[in-house]
Amino acid sequence: MVLILVIALILFGGKRMPELARGLGKAIREFKKAAGDVEHEIKRVIDEAEHVAAPPPKPFIANPRPVITPPADVQEHGPKDS
Repeated sequence: MVLILVIALILFGGKRMPELARGLGKAIREFKKAAGDVEHEIKRVIDEAEHVAAPPPKPFIANPRPVITPPADVQEHGPKDS
């Protein structure tokens, strides 16, 4: 890290170093702010998705009993005698 600072000092000089440091600080702040905004938006969307009311599930009937109707030729007391 010190080596990088020495190279930057040689390349840019002592007068421009504070300007570069300020610019770097602003860039880092903006990046962190943007990352926080994105994280906040993702959490908001997830919370909204969890609160959306889903339709209630249909009841499950394992073995529904079939409706059996007697044939038309069968009366209450048994089959028709011909």
